[in-house]
Amino acid sequence: MKTNQIALVGGFLLISLGSCGQSLNERLGYPKDSKLLIVHADDIGVSHSENQATFDAMAVGMVNSGSIMVPCPWFSEVVHWAKQHPQSDLGLHLTLNSEWKYLKWGPVAPINKVTGLVDSQGYFYDNVEQLVNNASVEEVELELRAQIEKALAAGLKPTHLDTHMGSVLNKKFFPIYLKLGWEYKIPVMASRTMLDFLPELKPLMDDKTIMIDHIVIANPEDFKEGMAAFYTKQLRSLPQGVTVLLMHLGYDNAEMQAMTVDHPDYGARWRQEDFDFFTSETCRQILKEEGIKLVTWGEIQGLIK
Repeated sequence: MKTNQIALVGGFLLISLGSCGQSLNERLGYPKDSKLLIVHADDIGVSHSENQATFDAMAVGMVNSGSIMVPCPWFSEVVHWAKQHPQSDLGLHLTLNSEWKYLKWGPVAPINKVTGLVDSQGYFYDNVEQLVNNASVEEVELELRAQIEKALAAGLKPTHLDTHMGSVLNKKFFPIYLKLGWEYKIPVMASRTMLDFLPELKPLMDDKTIMIDHIVIANPEDFKEGMAAFYTKQLRSLPQGVTVLLMHLGYDNAEMQAMTVDHPDYGARWRQEDFDFFTSETCRQILKEEGIKLVTWGEIQGLIK
C-alpha cells in the first residue's frame, strides 16, 4: 500500500453515530486516558506470501486487524482462512489502483461499465493521478460497491473500510467513500491530516463524525533507519486514545521479491521487517510495559446503531 504522499497521522472514523460528548475510549468502555491500539495489516489478498505472513502474525496475537484487496489474485485464500477464523477482524482495502510492475489486476465490476478505471490493457492505473483524471464518480461507485458486494457474497463480514493508495482521498471520490460506509454500516477510515492537504473536504464533516485519535504508518525515510527502531519509538511514545498502526506483512521470498521488483518502498524486505517486529517478544513486552490495550475495528463497528 502506497499512500500517495498523504501523511496518515491522526484520523477520522466516519460513521453516523451522533455526538454524545464522550471520547471514543469511553464509548468503547475504557478509561479516557487509556492507550488503545489497532495493529492493522494492509494488502491482504495481494499475494500468497502476504496472506501467509499476515495469518501467521495474527496467530501470534499482536497483529489483530487487517484489510483485504478484493480484486487481487489471492482473495479466495483469504476467504477460506476467514471462514476458519470467524472472529478475525477483517475489513476491505478498497482498491482502484494496480501499482506493481508485473503483478496486475483490474475491476470486479464489468469492465465495459468502468472503462475510465482501466488502462489500455484492462488493468487499474498504477497511480492515483490517472485514476482521478480518467474515472467518473459513477464508475468509482460502481466498482467500490462491486468489491463490497463480492466480499459479502463470499461470506465475509467487513469490520471497516479503508483505501488502497489513498485513491478516494480527494474531493471527487471521497463522498462515495462516506456514502458506502454509511449505507453498509461499516466504519470508514481516513486521515485528519488529509484535511490539511484537502481543506475543501472539511464541509463534509459534521457533528456526527467520531474521531479516531491517531493513525501511524512508516514512510521510506523510516525504513532506511530500520523498522524495529521506528515501531519501538512509536509504541514507547504512544499517546492516550485510539491509535491505528498501519503496516504491511510479507515474507521476503521469491514470490514477494518478484511482486515488488524495482520497488524497494513497501517491498519484500520492508514487509519482512514488519513481520519480524510484530511477531517478536520485544513487541509483546513493549505493549505490556507501556500498558497498551489492543482493540479492534469490530469493537468500533459495534457502536453503530
